[in-house]
Amino acid sequence: MDSKREPIAITGIGCRFPGGINSTESFWQLLRDEVDAISEIPSDRFDVEALYDTKSQTPGKIVTREGGFLDNIDQFDAGFFGISPREANFVDPQQRLLLEVAWEALENSGQVPGELLGSQTGVFVGMWTNDYEDRMYKSINDIDLYITTGGGRYSASGRLSYAFDFRGPSLTVDTACSSSLVTVHLACHSLWSGESTMAVAGGVNLILEPHITIGYSRSRMLSPDARCKFGDARANGYVRSEGVGLIVLKPLSQAVADGDPIYALIRGSAVNNDGRSSELLVAPGIDTQVAMLREAYRSAGVNPGDVTYVEAHGTGTGVGDPVEIQSLGIVLGEDRPADQPCILGSVKTNIGHTEAASGIAGLIKAVLALKNRAIPASLHLQTPNPKIPWDELPVQIQTSWRDWPEGDGPAIAGVNSFGVTGTNAHIVLQEAPQPNEAKAVDNNKKVNLIPLSAHTSEALNEMAQRFASFLAGNNDGALAMDDFGYATAVSRTHHPHRLTLVAHDQQDLSEHLQAFLNGEMRPGMAVGQKSASQQHKVVFVFSGQGSHWLGMGRQLLAEEPVFRDAMERCEETLRPLTNWSLLEQLAAAPDSLAYRLNETNVMQPTLVSIEIALAALWQSYGI
Repeated sequence: MDSKREPIAITGIGCRFPGGINSTESFWQLLRDEVDAISEIPSDRFDVEALYDTKSQTPGKIVTREGGFLDNIDQFDAGFFGISPREANFVDPQQRLLLEVAWEALENSGQVPGELLGSQTGVFVGMWTNDYEDRMYKSINDIDLYITTGGGRYSASGRLSYAFDFRGPSLTVDTACSSSLVTVHLACHSLWSGESTMAVAGGVNLILEPHITIGYSRSRMLSPDARCKFGDARANGYVRSEGVGLIVLKPLSQAVADGDPIYALIRGSAVNNDGRSSELLVAPGIDTQVAMLREAYRSAGVNPGDVTYVEAHGTGTGVGDPVEIQSLGIVLGEDRPADQPCILGSVKTNIGHTEAASGIAGLIKAVLALKNRAIPASLHLQTPNPKIPWDELPVQIQTSWRDWPEGDGPAIAGVNSFGVTGTNAHIVLQEAPQPNEAKAVDNNKKVNLIPLSAHTSEALNEMAQRFASFLAGNNDGALAMDDFGYATAVSRTHHPHRLTLVAHDQQDLSEHLQAFLNGEMRPGMAVGQKSASQQHKVVFVFSGQGSHWLGMGRQLLAEEPVFRDAMERCEETLRPLTNWSLLEQLAAAPDSLAYRLNETNVMQPTLVSIEIALAALWQSYGI
């Protein structure tokens, strides 16, 4: 890798995938449970019964009744994003999903969207279908500006940049099924060049009209049984699916400096095209895939033999699987121990082929595998495809859950994604650096302030339910309450409908949340709503002498690092000017000879110091 290029940190993830997936936690659980998320085509998409025919060559028909679909794509809080009801009606649901998932990815990254206004953040969106626009244009008399901006692919990235006031590059990329992985490649280069300081990259795919399904049915690209059977002798095409995924990217040094969570690192990437290496525009080329892989690992400075896992394009087609697996075997076999084959998998066997969002779906799966140090199973492999020379290739498809193999260096993974007209992409991932040794969790020494908020009361209830579910799944009870409180206070936008909880530990917090969900109020809970007209600024006002009390500041000194740091700075300032110690005075007993807080010249500087430290503490809470 170029010595001037540092790794790119993946600091946030937002996603929606078939099977009700709406978070990294639910996505990982689906993979862990080996769920097949394919289902019948919903009736609100198109008339399946009128279009279905088992014969692939029948004009105007589709060969399958199934696919991978998202829930509730008609639901959208337009007001949250400042979009009028009239305009919202013409906004492609793909753009609506991008707005929602971008917000979630940013908050997952620890970013407060309101603090990014005007930032040099780049937006890179993969998108290739415009079914909704096609549907809108059928009503000629309703065509206006909102349809052109709400339906065009070109406006998907621009809408995100506008909504969040991002001033970096804003591109919508259409390379068909490799679109979203190509956006990650472009985003990394934008960060490396200094063009962007942060980037949001990914893709979206919805199936609202039958046209593409009809065309791909006639070309025999789709599986009649609606399953992607990667590497299997029964591989007979792919199943179309919906999805959206976005990731937040920063240079590693900046992510560390900002204290952001880091899921994994991007070490390098490559994009190329098959050109005329094959007889057909839509046929993959083994030589060009090999060239792309070699360039990706060269750019990353990674020996291909050190790669443990590759999330393959893995569509389950008779032509594509043999070409991809052989190209991976050729490159990944270089300098690889014979007893350590590279492990392959395909998330398409779980959720189907999400097309323009498929590359980002595969990348998110690979990132979660690195983070959790485990490799999920690839489904539907019964008999290895005899067209693939398995005995000659140092690769194997993982068909059951397994822990990540132990190795000497950091764990490395790769992600493949190919477009139907030959645009290939590969991303090289590395596990996140180990954080500084975590402090021991002590949840009994103090109380913690946990603020939650949402745009509506209904959304606040949903948020409380999500937090309650998260805590219920955290069975060891070792939640770092300090970090949790900090994240909710400082790393999230504070919306009008608010719930604030005071909790000693995880159990206390869980009980408070459950009480709120049951409509109960108890000590340590506050519920309120901020009026949109309330735009007051916060000013801290403190009283003068006479407000002191025995033991003041001691608990905060013991339990709040921010408070203690501020007091220690005051101590450093006062000590050269006085013959007494600020911290010793706060610790002294009233009947001791050292106690001087009854003297005005000692008490007043002490009170001012405590006020300074309290202000610093409250500011750290996001007040």
